[in-house]
Amino acid sequence: MSKSGQEVISRLRQMVLSGELAAGERIAEIPTAERLGVSRTPIRIAFRTLEQEGLLTKRPARGYEVRQVTLSDITGAIEVRGVLEGLAARQAAENGLSECQRIELKQLLQSGDQLFENGQLDEQDLAQYHDINQRFHQIIIDASNNPAIAEALSRNEHLPFASVSALAFDGNNLRLEFRRFNFAHMQHHAVFDAISQGQSSRAESIMREHANATLGYAKVFSQKEETNEKMQVLQ
Repeated sequence: MSKSGQEVISRLRQMVLSGELAAGERIAEIPTAERLGVSRTPIRIAFRTLEQEGLLTKRPARGYEVRQVTLSDITGAIEVRGVLEGLAARQAAENGLSECQRIELKQLLQSGDQLFENGQLDEQDLAQYHDINQRFHQIIIDASNNPAIAEALSRNEHLPFASVSALAFDGNNLRLEFRRFNFAHMQHHAVFDAISQGQSSRAESIMREHANATLGYAKVFSQKEETNEKMQVLQ
């Protein structure tokens, strides 16, 4: 997918998180494309992606509707992902990495280092990080040699913000976002070190914490949802 396509998906995720796209709101391709200043093609792809992630529901006639997502929905899905990816990291450490896997993981870490060395991050950088992050996680899952993990993760990814690809970026708080994603990248370094050293328990613990770090964003989402509900009552 093109960088602009990833930016559109990230932007729409953020709009759902912030309440800019409210639960139950109907959205369609043309007005959304005009709103974001892009063509209909990336919007069409983004709608399908967010439907698969459980953030949008396709309407019987035309267009989509923003799904009602609760904190418990997000929390449960992320916790399951943490357990599964933690198990993958444990088994990868027990099995040992192949030379190809080790080389590629090192290359991904180096690419991430270069991405964060400027001390700032924008939506184009996020598109690059998305690819690095997705591939890093996939290699660890492959290294577990456990097809059941990949199958379980595939099922879980249809729940809100459960997928490792479901990144959202708050362009209004660039400093905080840089810190958040840079910390996640440092966790990548730590889990690679643990797996390389054959430290299975440490690898599992870091990977579970890596997934659970997303819960901080879920809490922000929950607080904004509560604020929106209170405002509706006052109105």
